[in-house]
Order: sequence, then structure tokens, then C-alpha cells
Amino acid sequence: MIQIRKKENCCGCNACVQVCPVSCIRLYEDQEGFWYPKADEGSCINCGLCERVCPCLNIKPARNVKFTFAAKTNNEALRKQSSSGGLFSELAEWIIRQNGVVFGARFSKDWIIVHDYTDKIEELDSFRGSKYVQSQIGNSYKQAQTFLKQGRWVLFVGTSCQIAGLNLFLKKKYDRLIAVDVVCHGVPSPKVWNRYLEDLTGDQINKITDIQFRNKRTGWKKYSFVCKWNDVEYQEVFAENLYMKGFFRDLYLRPSCYKCPSKMFAANSDLTLADYWGIQYLNPELDDDLGTGLVFVHTEKSLSILNDLNINKTQISFEPLIKYNPSIRYATVKVLGFKRWLFFFGLNKDLSAIWLLKVFTKRLNLMRRIRRLFIKRT
Repeated sequence: MIQIRKKENCCGCNACVQVCPVSCIRLYEDQEGFWYPKADEGSCINCGLCERVCPCLNIKPARNVKFTFAAKTNNEALRKQSSSGGLFSELAEWIIRQNGVVFGARFSKDWIIVHDYTDKIEELDSFRGSKYVQSQIGNSYKQAQTFLKQGRWVLFVGTSCQIAGLNLFLKKKYDRLIAVDVVCHGVPSPKVWNRYLEDLTGDQINKITDIQFRNKRTGWKKYSFVCKWNDVEYQEVFAENLYMKGFFRDLYLRPSCYKCPSKMFAANSDLTLADYWGIQYLNPELDDDLGTGLVFVHTEKSLSILNDLNINKTQISFEPLIKYNPSIRYATVKVLGFKRWLFFFGLNKDLSAIWLLKVFTKRLNLMRRIRRLFIKRT
């Protein structure tokens, strides 16, 4: 029976909930806005399946990559719509043309991030673009398994821990599964995201018409956060945006992200995707600041598909990339516990998320933060 004694030992992949044969595991939301499984001891039949599919209990070894490519789509319009080089879109279109199904993260009508699927090219737009919030995986593993058993191609894209959970859930290799993980800095709290949107829009989340975490109008390396609602278009370069600043300063990542179980390709994916940060130093001849991706190839079938895509790719060396892409190899350094507690304490006391982010992303010492927090409360 799954028991979460330390929150850092649960990545929220939901595999345990989906595999339970008697549906005795439910998710509950903690004070930080993350979801954790809890089993009903009275209904549990002690089959042990939940423990066997947990990526945090079944950590796989790191792998060496077979091939590393810098790559981008040859479709410039598609590249403009993408966060990086448009590789997801090219892969997804190939899968759908084989009568396959694509799983990925999209916004719900309430601007929550959820995992969903489509088998229509015209619906891929909602799955494009990076989304810096933990997605609700739902029953995606079960749905993917159903399609695979029907003999259909499935492209499943997620964070490394989500792909690790998928592979453990499936228990076997499927010839027509292409599992793709994305190099991940960590997943922020959905609660912080929701509160930020409430403050930003003045409680008009239902009026939002578009959100882009990685708009390229200011360039790929200096991308912008964009949110549109009513007649307002809010745009801010990521380094100045408060939500992104809190994310990059590791203030509200899921506790498991500080000891990620799936670094260095341990998720057993077919492909790993990332941005080619550092391209201006390592391959300046490839850099046009419009977006270039990294593709790490782990299986022969994925290499075969990659060779069939409408992309421009250049094989490059792996080791030099780590300097500019440390999240490939290293988990995020854990933020000071009391600082994190203080931030969520203020959030749960209904202080403004934007005000808290202003305080906690400034270079202030801890005592000044405490004074500001209590002055605000009084």
C-alpha cells in the first residue's frame, strides 16, 4: 500500500491511482497546492501494484545517450508558434498521420494545466508551448494503454517523472509507443499559479483568452510571458515577470523536484527534448535567436522517425551541453525551508500572491521578509 511519509518521495505522477484494481487510492491537495495519493486501508487488498509503479520507489539507473542533435523544424510558421525549435509539433503531426494519438499538456477552460490527448492535427495548437505548472495527469496512462492495445501509435510527452511513471504503469514495451520527456527544472505549484492569475487579472480568470509562457516577440533567449483578457494584453520579459522569477528561484517547486528520481535519462524515454541553451557559445553558426531544440535519442525506432521528419538537425557533442543545461544531469537545489514555509504561510493567509512574489524574489534577508509579512498582515 502506498504511503507518503515524506512529500519529497512523491512526484505526483498519479500512476498509483490509475493502477489500483479496486480504486482505493484518492488524491488530496496539500497546503502548497500539490496533489498526493492516500489509500483507504479498509478497501486496500495489499496487491502491491501501487508501490511497483512508483518512480520514487523504483528509481532506474542513468543512461548514456545514443545520439544528440541540435534541431529545428523547416516550417518557419510552426517554429514561431513553438517555444523552441518546433520538434514536438513535427513529431505530433507524424504520429497523427499514422492514425496515432498524441498526449501532452494543455490549458483547461479555467487555465489549469491538464494532460489530454488528440488525434487531430488542427487541435495540436493547444498542446504547443512550455507550461510552467505541474499538470494534472488524470487517467492519461490508462487511456494511452487502451490505444496501444488497439495497435495505434501513441506519442506521450511529459516531464521525466511522468514518463517514468508511464513506463512503470505499462509494465512492457510497446513498438508503437514513443515516450518523450522534456528536460525539466522543476514543476511549480498549481495553487501559486492560480492565485497569481487571480491577482494579475483582478479575479477575471474566466475572461482570459490566451496565455503564453514563451512568446518569442522579444526573441527566443529573452522570451516573454503574455496573458490576454478582456481588452488587456499583458507582456513581460521572463526575467522581469514575478511568477517566472519565483519559478527560477525555486520558491514553489514540488518537494520531489529537489531530489528528482529521473535525471540523466533515467525515465527510459525514447526521446528527450530540451532547449539548446548555450548555442551562441557552442554552435554560434546555428543560432538565429528564433528557437533551436536539443534532441537526445535513446532508441532506434525514435531515430528512424526523427529521420522522417521535416526538420533540420545537426549532430553535436553531449558533454559540453551540461554547463548551459544543468537540469539534464542535476536536480534543483533545495530552497531554504523556512523561506519556503514563510511564502506559503502568507499565501494561505490570503495575502496577495503578487505582493508575496515581490517580497520573496527581491534580494532581501530573511528577517526583513518576516517583518514585511507581518506588517502586511496588520
